[in-house]
Amino acid sequence: MRGLWLESGRLGLRDDIPEPAGDREVRVRVTKAGICSTDTALVNGLYPFTGVIGHEFVGVVENGLHDLNGKRVVGDINAACGNCKFCQDGMEKHCEKRTVLGIVGRDGAFAEYLSLPAKNLYTVPDSVTDDAAVFTEPLAAALEILEQIDMRSGDQVLVIGPGKLGQLIARVLHATGASVTVMGRSPEKLARLADLDVRKISSDSEATGFDIAVECTGNQEGFATALTALKPKGTLVLKSTYPGALTFDATPVVVDEIRIVGSRCGPFDKALKAMADGGIDPTGLIDARYALADGLAAFEHHARAGVLKVMLEMS
Repeated sequence: MRGLWLESGRLGLRDDIPEPAGDREVRVRVTKAGICSTDTALVNGLYPFTGVIGHEFVGVVENGLHDLNGKRVVGDINAACGNCKFCQDGMEKHCEKRTVLGIVGRDGAFAEYLSLPAKNLYTVPDSVTDDAAVFTEPLAAALEILEQIDMRSGDQVLVIGPGKLGQLIARVLHATGASVTVMGRSPEKLARLADLDVRKISSDSEATGFDIAVECTGNQEGFATALTALKPKGTLVLKSTYPGALTFDATPVVVDEIRIVGSRCGPFDKALKAMADGGIDPTGLIDARYALADGLAAFEHHARAGVLKVMLEMS
């Protein structure tokens, strides 16, 4: 099959990738997939990976359990072993032996087919378009914040980084009644929030007095800004991984009793419901579409300033 293959830091289009067998898992024909910052980080050497990258997708089941055959699906990217202590405690996404679609030990979505365990798949409601369904994984990650934090109407919340995930987080948190401020250096990305009643800032001097700060940049500067923006007893939510070690003065964390929360993957069912109910429409974040055969050009487009989501269309 055809797909985008990463090996030794080089991304290339191949047409000789073996199709997933689907004997123990469900085989999905990928319809559309979205390029994520994690994908570009892998290409840039975040950590070694060989295989098909990509983890945001929608597709159609062509081989699997009877009630899934022919269904449009999206998939939880973490495939757990089911036997380790974390799996037994109901923490499958922290499985000691997990593989992660297109990220760790498992070929991903930038190909004509992928496979996942049946329990990882979620049927897409008829009212959710393929374009919207591709955003299920990052929207679920945004919703995970509400699983971890008791968000109250009127809370002062700062979202640092108006990229793809930051845009979704701003929409999710705004829907709670919180007072949301989004901070970023890109006027183009901040302008993409024009449809949302949120405050937009670009200066650190304006980032003060917040109950909650959500850090989406994955860099040292963003972390430092988030930490200093909080009130005493505030909460810092980390939504990005960091390519290197963070260095910071931990004294304010202790003195001001700051709570730091790591936040990763989230509830796919709630993400699909939010889109099906019309509460969140992420399709306005799409900037470009490319055929899989033009996948390398798609990655070049994704790297342009101000660009949010670039889609790959498999057919």
